[in-house]
Amino acid sequence: MKFHDTLSGAALLALALAILFNISSFPTIPGQNIGPAAFPGLLASLLAVCAVLLMLKGWRAHLMQPQRWVTPGEWVRSWFHLRNFLITVGCLLFYILVSDRLGFLICAVTVLMVMFWALQVRARLIVPLAIGITLLIHTIFYKGLRVPLPWGVMLPLQW
Repeated sequence: MKFHDTLSGAALLALALAILFNISSFPTIPGQNIGPAAFPGLLASLLAVCAVLLMLKGWRAHLMQPQRWVTPGEWVRSWFHLRNFLITVGCLLFYILVSDRLGFLICAVTVLMVMFWALQVRARLIVPLAIGITLLIHTIFYKGLRVPLPWGVMLPLQW
């Protein structure tokens, strides 16, 4: 899917403005010129400048030679790719809605098994790969990075 540069620039400008609005509520540190909003604000400002330049470039090109605002890609006409896109969105929604109740381990294994099936991984490899990758991700995030992942129904087995 190809979006016109003017639309892409507008989306990036909206993102930059949302970031700038969000960091306006960050607290200031007494006695310091640079607070927690300094670097996100600098990056958002640079993003806004680039977005405006992209919009101007796209609009100038559109005036010279009119183009379509959105051009659908070939994958939209392919049932296999469209199905995989919908499965991916469904898996993300499943994780967002159910992970607190079921827990990361059960949800991640389920999501990986569905996605491996959709991508036509050999059937005998789907379950071991899903379990192994889930345990690896859980170990990296829970033990290494100390990110609290939801345990859900497996809370009594917490390690």
